[in-house]
Amino acid sequence: MNRDFFAILHKLGLGLGLVCGIGFGGGFARAEPVHAIAMYGAPALPPDFVSLPYANPDAPKGGRFVVGENGSYDSMNPFILKGRAPAGISLYTTETLMGRSLAEPFTLYGILAESVETDAARTYVEFTLREAARFSDGSPVTPEDVLWSFETLGTLGNPRYATAYQAVAKAEKTGDRKVKFTFNTQNRELPLLLGMRPILQKAQWQGRDFSATTMEPPIGSGPYVVDKFEPGRFVSYKKNPDWWGKDLPFYRGMHNFDEIRVEYFGNPDVQFEAFKSGELGSYRESNPVKWAQNYGFPGVVAGDVVQDEFPHQRPSGIDGFVFNTRKPIFADWRVRQALTDVFNFELINQTINGGAVPRISSYYGNSDLAGDVAKPAQGKVLALLEPYRADLPPGVIEGAALPVSDGKPANRANLRRANALLEEAGWTVQDGVLQNAAGVPFSFEILLSNGADDYIAAANIYVQALAQLGVQAKLTTVDAAQYTERTNLYDFDMTQQVIALSLSPGTEQVRYFGGAMGAAPGSRNWAGINSAAVDGLIATMLAASDRADFVAAVQALDRVLTNGRYVIPIWYQNIGRIAHAKQLHFPEKLPIYGDWPGFQPEVWWYQE
Repeated sequence: MNRDFFAILHKLGLGLGLVCGIGFGGGFARAEPVHAIAMYGAPALPPDFVSLPYANPDAPKGGRFVVGENGSYDSMNPFILKGRAPAGISLYTTETLMGRSLAEPFTLYGILAESVETDAARTYVEFTLREAARFSDGSPVTPEDVLWSFETLGTLGNPRYATAYQAVAKAEKTGDRKVKFTFNTQNRELPLLLGMRPILQKAQWQGRDFSATTMEPPIGSGPYVVDKFEPGRFVSYKKNPDWWGKDLPFYRGMHNFDEIRVEYFGNPDVQFEAFKSGELGSYRESNPVKWAQNYGFPGVVAGDVVQDEFPHQRPSGIDGFVFNTRKPIFADWRVRQALTDVFNFELINQTINGGAVPRISSYYGNSDLAGDVAKPAQGKVLALLEPYRADLPPGVIEGAALPVSDGKPANRANLRRANALLEEAGWTVQDGVLQNAAGVPFSFEILLSNGADDYIAAANIYVQALAQLGVQAKLTTVDAAQYTERTNLYDFDMTQQVIALSLSPGTEQVRYFGGAMGAAPGSRNWAGINSAAVDGLIATMLAASDRADFVAAVQALDRVLTNGRYVIPIWYQNIGRIAHAKQLHFPEKLPIYGDWPGFQPEVWWYQE
């Protein structure tokens, strides 16, 4: 479990669609409250559904789930930019108005809200709260709490909350249990973005600075409360015996453990040793070589530890070494392409993964959202790209594939191509050092977090390859707190970034890739992308009312991002690998998103 995991998680369902009864694509003319909303078409589950299809409604309750996390934390406020909060605090202790089913690309069902209403154009959304909804201290969840939460998160919270709230023209209480939000922009996803915002207790924060770090846990309405904690060592979440939502069909078969405990470690090796010794009940393995070679310890041999693999249909997302294009050295696409050519993926993948994991070929690979970026754009995709043709780098329209090496350290063909591109961009080798016309050496720093062993190993191989071109690259590793601070401020030349993407990409793409967001601290646009094509295609995607138009917009965006050479892509995990104590069980039916998010520990249970 890493923090990005949880960050990602609240998004993997952002998208929107209407359901039966609200006048979408020839439906009813008048909007009416409904139990669920889907990206396109109708939700799979009726109003009287028993449980989510990948949950076991008969799962036993009790036991504990113990997992490891690297680093530490220094705040209990996970909703702001400052500080580092413990893993899972928002996920386990707070709730949202609606929750997503991971059995569908994107559908939300009511949680705190018993119903949702919007019109065909998505100009507003109105939620009706459940009368039984309660915070952990027993106080009711009210429209005032919802309105305060949205405004506070949108103005004082992490920048990821700001985009949607800035699109709210009017927020109002429309009944004893009703809240309504009217929008000032065309974005069909906005009702869902608000439906997925955490709801906090207004009274807890009165007279306090929400934007400041604190070690007082938030009061939420979720299944767990923070029980005991010690920064640098652990945090324990205890099941709330009076949790108001335990009988909701949406939750049936979920949140089965009495305790969820997160233990903190200095690095992954120490964490793995703790798992081998039985201190942890579960361990997620990302390296296939280690999966094959490191699990012969006594617990596995005795059958006390089980290795399970989980296929999935989620997009590959992007994971790799990101260029900070705010830095003049990386402003030229030819330089970025040259440094991509030097990156010997085949050698690195064989060295680290035994060649067992596939390379990321595009941002939305492994899904129907990805077109073939190596082939020329056609049809709707080409039409969407045409207005931006003059400003697009080579390969976006014509198609371009990632460089492939022979897997040998010399990598001569790719190095020759890289050298030619660097010369075109004004960089030549003088006395073994690559420099520009002013005699300034080509040098940069690769920033990585302590414990990121696979990426550190890949970076070391990369640095050696760069030296063959006269490039002076330096690898720097820092602790988790420094890494977070530096990346929030874009204080790096190159670093490793992972962005998980869903089957329903939406407004969060602005935070990941939007030009305006890239100028503000704390966004996920680490690359500093500032492209009219990217911004325009995201807007087109958000306005699409037809799935075919939506897919075309995503595929066009994919081509611009991939061939913009903002990231040197590495690999993605096409299966999940979890080793766990034999007492931990999961349902046979898996969600289309596979082993995360919303899967472990949400639908797991303990049974001897």
